[in-house]
Amino acid sequence: MIKRFIGISAIAILMVSCNEQKTAYVDTTKIVQEYKEMKDVEAEFTNKSDSVRKQLDSVARAFQQEVQAYQSEMKSMSQAQRQEKEQELMQKQQMLQQQQQMQSNRLREESGAVMDSIVKKIKDYVKDYGKENNYTYIFGSNESANIMYAEEGLDITQDILKELNEDYGGAEVETETAEEVED
Repeated sequence: MIKRFIGISAIAILMVSCNEQKTAYVDTTKIVQEYKEMKDVEAEFTNKSDSVRKQLDSVARAFQQEVQAYQSEMKSMSQAQRQEKEQELMQKQQMLQQQQQMQSNRLREESGAVMDSIVKKIKDYVKDYGKENNYTYIFGSNESANIMYAEEGLDITQDILKELNEDYGGAEVETETAEEVED
């Protein structure tokens, strides 16, 4: 009877251990903030945005000067000349606004496409990492706290970040670990 109980217990333990699932999680906010490629792309789009803004500011200043010139000359103009010049200025203003909107939309679309591409790259990397390391699940956590509690050692964010940054070709990004913060 005892031998049979031990045999059944061994089979039960074996079945439970075979069904054990390996899980971990990644802090997606930290990945986005500390992934070198993401930082480089953000810097690139900040520069592009600044450049476009400077260009539009220059055009807007020229337009303002034209408006001021009109205001100083309008008293010497006939009613028809004033209406014609006002119509011309309104059309220029509309064109400037449309140009600004188009540039803004173009930058936003371009930025969105690049960011989507990087997010897909990160997701694909985590998927491959999970397969290579025999994970059943790798969860994503962010500031809205999808993971309320996780056993210590299940956070693989630093591993993923290190490998992503190495694959990108950049130096390892230095971050504070929980142990450094506690010291």
